[in-house]
Amino acid sequence: MKKNNNLKVRFLGGVGEIGKNMTAIEYGKDIIVIDAGLTFPSQDMPGVDIVIPDIGYLVANKERVRGIFLTHGHEDHIGCIPYLIKDLPSVPIYGTKMTLALLEVKFAEFKITNAKLKCVKEGDRINAGVFNVEFIHVNHSISGACALAITTPIGVIVHSGDFKIDLTPINTEIINLSRLSEIGKKGVLLLLCESTNVERKGYTLSETQVGSTFERLFAEHAKRRLIIATFSSNVYRLQQILTVAGKFKRKVALSGRSMLKVAESATKVGELIVPNDTLIDIDKIKNYAPKDVVIVCTGSQGEPMSALTRMTADDYPQVKITQNDTVIISASPIPGNEKSIYQVINNLYKKGAQVVYESIENVHVSGHACQEELKIIHSILNPRYFIPVHGEYRHLKKHAILATQMGMKESRILIPEIGDTAIVTQKNIKLGEKIQAGSRYVDGLNIDNDDATIRDRVHLGEDGLIIVLCYLSSESGKSVQRPDLIVRGIGLNDKQTDEIKDILVKTLTSYNYKDFGEQSEFKKKIRASVRNYVIKKTKNNPMIIPIITEI
Repeated sequence: MKKNNNLKVRFLGGVGEIGKNMTAIEYGKDIIVIDAGLTFPSQDMPGVDIVIPDIGYLVANKERVRGIFLTHGHEDHIGCIPYLIKDLPSVPIYGTKMTLALLEVKFAEFKITNAKLKCVKEGDRINAGVFNVEFIHVNHSISGACALAITTPIGVIVHSGDFKIDLTPINTEIINLSRLSEIGKKGVLLLLCESTNVERKGYTLSETQVGSTFERLFAEHAKRRLIIATFSSNVYRLQQILTVAGKFKRKVALSGRSMLKVAESATKVGELIVPNDTLIDIDKIKNYAPKDVVIVCTGSQGEPMSALTRMTADDYPQVKITQNDTVIISASPIPGNEKSIYQVINNLYKKGAQVVYESIENVHVSGHACQEELKIIHSILNPRYFIPVHGEYRHLKKHAILATQMGMKESRILIPEIGDTAIVTQKNIKLGEKIQAGSRYVDGLNIDNDDATIRDRVHLGEDGLIIVLCYLSSESGKSVQRPDLIVRGIGLNDKQTDEIKDILVKTLTSYNYKDFGEQSEFKKKIRASVRNYVIKKTKNNPMIIPIITEI
């Protein structure tokens, strides 16, 4: 019984990686879940649309899940909810009005109507089994972001969510350091704190810095059309663009499906204030002089199907890039996206446009805390134990080092991996059992958690495919016809194809299909004979699929 009542923190995502944040906290028979996000596929995941956490553990224990608590509305924190809620339809979901507004858009796309959404505001406290969860306002790049103070039977856990300390925020108050300080004075058992910007010294710049840059750029490019690419979820950035556009009497056209939906949701809940007669439909920009228009679009990460990428490829009917355009990329590259972004920038320059991006102007600031802000949070909370989250391993390690520099003993810090369980008591913190965890790959309507599928796709993409069609007698098991080949993704000339067929004839003559108990053993012989030739001639190691047809 004592073992069952340990406080357990289980990591289903968001550690050792950027994205698909998901943590389960468990005590006795009760479980609560913090965030349920997604991440986007890397280049070595062909055919995959998105990646979500493996929720097998939660599904197996769904009768024990008392609630899902969302820190804010970014995809890497809410994107898995539509998939999760299909298996846990009765579990309440708690979030602020902006977070739930974005979630409702996703539910409409998935035709989900039975979710139990519970709107909260800063300061609200929710009872969920043995847990009490308090929402605490923080600054981030989206409104409605909160840290969570979770009271458990053995102490308080604070989860920072994504945050920064912005003393001049847009349309909101500064982070509630006063409340966090009160909680710290009463005693914090465990801090789970984000680590995204732990490598950056100093403080994160205020979002208002971007507004000042926008005002100067609008003035300097007063006679040119402006196109601004940014994250659709960065409502504060969109607010600043709208405000400055109104000041310069420019119309604003939004482009990109996600941009339109976020703007609609934010306006609906009062988190985005649109100056009168500022917004126009993208189809109406032809009715205005270029100097009177600002186009705000998706594509700041060079996404293949985004509005900006399509514009550079002349695949966007409403917008053609010209020499009279100034394109502002108001975002920083997500690691791994650099090549795609710079390809877009190169293409824009080739079309004669002027391009402004982060490395040459302050057109983007992060929504995440840098080192000095992290130190402030550690200082005012003064936790007994610390687990760094929300970052690749190097981020988590550097955050652990930062904590030791502030006086925390290494024995009180734990760096987790996906699937790990941290067991927390008043006396110590240690790793417990591993649980089912990892990634699930979403491809259209299909969900697959088999890494072999991805390996097969990579293999096909890199080395090609050869399908071997063998025609054998159903009575004798001998070959009755010269084999056929279907070759894809590998350069074989006619001579080489004929030579492979000659090798196959010899192989089929040497073996009798009927002598093999398993068809798979016969197919191994065929694969080996083809593979040896192809590797020798081309250095490729294609996927080889023999198909046996009995005649």
